[in-house]
Amino acid sequence: MTDERCDLLCLDLPHAEQVRARLASEHNLTSAAERAKALADPSRLRVALALAAGGEMCGCDLAWVCAFSQNLVSHHLRVLRTAGLATSRRDGKLVMYQLTAAALPLLDLLLAVTATPDR
Repeated sequence: MTDERCDLLCLDLPHAEQVRARLASEHNLTSAAERAKALADPSRLRVALALAAGGEMCGCDLAWVCAFSQNLVSHHLRVLRTAGLATSRRDGKLVMYQLTAAALPLLDLLLAVTATPDR
């Protein structure tokens, strides 16, 4: 079968309604998609993984660890913060970053997927 559509229009309405009722709200889906998009960039993923490994870190340390410019790291951190995956706080002249609780399961999932052999 090369066509991706059913040849017959059918609907198991009770089952379809049960599935529909279990789906996340539009707001939750949008939020989840934004978080996934934030980790879809390899450089940003590298910054997030560095934070996961190092805990709370300043932008300068993250730039050195990731071998990126401070401007690039700042850009990626801003995207992670906007997506709700990182937080920041000022400590004197330093800005310290850390991942949120929402980021860790996403990173674990991404790493688990990349660790499985290709089929």
